Amino acid sequence: MMNLPHLTFLRSFEASARHLSFTTAAEELNCTSSAVSNHVRSLESFLGRPLFVRHSRSLELTDLGEAYLPSVRQALLQIDMATKSVLSKSSRQTVAISCPMTLAEQWLAPVLAGFGRENPGVRITVHGTVWHDVQADVSDLSIVLGHDDDPPANSYRLWSDRLTLVCAPGYQVDGETFCEAEQLEKASLIQILGRSEYWEDVALSLGLERLNNPSLMRTNASGMALEMACNGAGVAALPRSLALPYLREGRLREPIFLNIVVPWAYYLSIREGVKSSAATALFDWLQKEALLMQEETSGTSPL
Repeated sequence: MMNLPHLTFLRSFEASARHLSFTTAAEELNCTSSAVSNHVRSLESFLGRPLFVRHSRSLELTDLGEAYLPSVRQALLQIDMATKSVLSKSSRQTVAISCPMTLAEQWLAPVLAGFGRENPGVRITVHGTVWHDVQADVSDLSIVLGHDDDPPANSYRLWSDRLTLVCAPGYQVDGETFCEAEQLEKASLIQILGRSEYWEDVALSLGLERLNNPSLMRTNASGMALEMACNGAGVAALPRSLALPYLREGRLREPIFLNIVVPWAYYLSIREGVKSSAATALFDWLQKEALLMQEETSGTSPL
């Protein structure tokens, strides 16, 4: 690239040409009038021809100055626009988080809405997962379900949960409202695949024989189990944190209080090497919200 005049010289020339005054240009550029005058002289020396006719109290553009000004003005405008674009992109922050689908729908969505109101400049992408996390390096933050016997490494346990039984408000067993433990032996049980211990723990806690009645509905997703229960398909046993939105809205009820600690928990981690301030802020926000969830999941009476 050929040798070009200093950008400061061009800015001083453009401002002086616009105001036809070194003094006014200096006020705009926050420097002295002698500095602006020297910048313009340096530019004229670089070009080998004068840009202004200097009168005792005013300036006048030469023919060269008149011809040169539009191109300089356009070039400075393009530099300003390009700089603003770069600054805008660098200030825009993005965070990607992966989370089990049901938890993302029931807990994470409203939590992220609150975070977004407090941090309007952060763009968030949520990857819903079933059973397994997304591919490595896709998410800055990850929430995974882990067993107490084998918790994920370098992760934060969000809260301790307890099991709850839920059914539709009008669900009945043999024509009677479901409200007694003994009715479970004839109730339709909704089975969550991979979580058979839930019903085993329920039977043990309530002093029932092993529940042998067949599960008429089975699913691999807790969210689907909740919807089945809402529609009167039977009784579901699952972590209370997932059922809370349904309980608050009155779409489900807890017919029997259980005090069974769930051996599975949600664990939050931040990917190694992630230094984004937005990711760190979201990590802290999720920890704070998890404390509020802990208070609700440890409630001592049904909603």
